[in-house]
Amino acid sequence: MDYETPKELSSIRRFFLEPHTPKQRQYEALRAYFVEGLPSKKVAQAFGYSVSAFHVLCHHFRRDPDPVFFVTPRRGPRSQPKKSAARDLIVQLRKRNYSVYEISETLKEQKRPLSPTAVREVLKAEGFAALPRRLDEERPDRPRPTVEPVADVRDFSLAPRRFTTACGGLFLFLPDLVRLNIDAVAKDTGLPGSKMIPAGHALRASLALKLWSIERKSHVMALVADEGFGLFAGLNVLPKKSFLSEYSCRIDHAKTMRLLASWHSHVAGEPIFSGDSFNLDFHSVPYYGEHPTVQKHYVSMRSRRQPSILVFLAQDAETHAFCYSNADLRKGDEPEEVFRFINF
Repeated sequence: MDYETPKELSSIRRFFLEPHTPKQRQYEALRAYFVEGLPSKKVAQAFGYSVSAFHVLCHHFRRDPDPVFFVTPRRGPRSQPKKSAARDLIVQLRKRNYSVYEISETLKEQKRPLSPTAVREVLKAEGFAALPRRLDEERPDRPRPTVEPVADVRDFSLAPRRFTTACGGLFLFLPDLVRLNIDAVAKDTGLPGSKMIPAGHALRASLALKLWSIERKSHVMALVADEGFGLFAGLNVLPKKSFLSEYSCRIDHAKTMRLLASWHSHVAGEPIFSGDSFNLDFHSVPYYGEHPTVQKHYVSMRSRRQPSILVFLAQDAETHAFCYSNADLRKGDEPEEVFRFINF
């Protein structure tokens, strides 16, 4: 019922005459007996008590020094000890033209931490106006976000230099990349590329994230300043999140299958997969959005059918490496997908 819609009188009467909670039922019964003067037998019958049980209720009520029938709201704290303890210091620092963030950092150094929002509230209560925005050169010399160069193969250089990298383990894969001829794989597959980031370089950049267990494209922003990632991909720097997001949208299932087929053709004869036995599985990934074309599939973990994405996975039985997958399946496609894997 809408909050502004008035209730009917009959429902209001039922609220008092037919209480639902035990405490309200006790209150209405005791009021009818002690205030309205109704007989105890009649009151007990009206409110669902036995006569003896109602006498016991009256006995306890007459001897209870502070009967509780209504909820008393708990009042919150009237003061904030952390703000009160730091108030004088906050005022002194503001008089020295410290900004909100500088005051917060100073309090943290003195083991009296307060967030910038709390500092701003104290200053507002004391009547201080906000400081005018300062230029970057007027701010204290502290670490701040930097503008990293744009990934461009034309700016790549192999000039002798020294640098520190957190991904030195990636270079252990370089002999395998040379042997597998990644550039030829990207060319045969027809992967998209540009003059700034050719297809082979984009493939190596994406492969670097997989080899380094980067779970999401957004997590790459913490590594764009690492020269080691750029050197592994053959670029001046690693491409940023915007490029990787746009590039992944241009790779459809057909391109992925061509990439896998080209890779298999280049590793033919290599002792990577024996190919004697495969583990095949259809896995349902739960979907919690509202999309009209998403079907319901059985989710074993939840033991029920719910909107989900049906995924087919093929795993080499000996090495436990996944060598084929497809997440674009509909109901009834399972048998055909097995034959597609056999053809692949």
